[in-house]
Amino acid sequence: MEFKNKVVVITGASSGIGKACAEEFAKRGANLVLGARQFVALCEITAELEKRYGIKALAVQTDVSKESDCEMLIKQAVVTFGQVDILINNAGISMRALFMELDLSVLKNLMDVNFWGTVYCTKYALPEIIKTKGSVVGVSSIAGYRGLPGRTGYSASKFAMNGFMEALRTELLKTGVHVMVACPGFTTSNIRVAALSKDGLSHGETSMEEGKMMSAEEVAVTITDGIAARKRTLVMTGQGKLTVWINKLLPALADKLVFNHFTKEKNAMIK
Repeated sequence: MEFKNKVVVITGASSGIGKACAEEFAKRGANLVLGARQFVALCEITAELEKRYGIKALAVQTDVSKESDCEMLIKQAVVTFGQVDILINNAGISMRALFMELDLSVLKNLMDVNFWGTVYCTKYALPEIIKTKGSVVGVSSIAGYRGLPGRTGYSASKFAMNGFMEALRTELLKTGVHVMVACPGFTTSNIRVAALSKDGLSHGETSMEEGKMMSAEEVAVTITDGIAARKRTLVMTGQGKLTVWINKLLPALADKLVFNHFTKEKNAMIK
């Protein structure tokens, strides 16, 4: 697929994978509509990408947990560019807390952003994407295939996203619309620093060795190439692929391996 003059809407575009995707699509000539809560950062990003790559970019302040914001994001895209070719549902938050100890509002917050944000944006973008026979992408996680300890809300939200995207793909099978689920491995970004604690506050520190992870830029290239090839699912790391297969074939072993893995994280919650 050629991306020149395609219109790409990206949520959670002010940092991490979303920001890296914006740059990768801009390199390939796409026009951008970027949504995030951090409006000043978004404006700086759009200005820089327009200057560097000669594309057009629009910043729209968006809280994806609010249906009206998602509707406005897509409306702004259509008013400005007249079409939507690709929607990247990337906005997301994480958590780190044992279920027994957390406030249930944390789980609701995770579902509102990670799942409902995807649903809202897709609902309003889909009529336009059907016209262009474009792509709907959900940036999910291995946590959408295998529940992870201390991440009950995150895993639940990503399982929900995966099920939604799979059902949507089947509904759209004869329309020419491409639906892809992208599952990065652990990626260097601020998602773990901003992860919610048991009382809903940000942890403010990472629990893992960031230097050993995929970069956001690597993830962005893989996602963009996957859209170009109209891939169905992207599981991006060997560890991720192995986890998915062991969980399918030997689920009890997967329980033990995942348990042992998370006993080794910084300030481990399970021992």
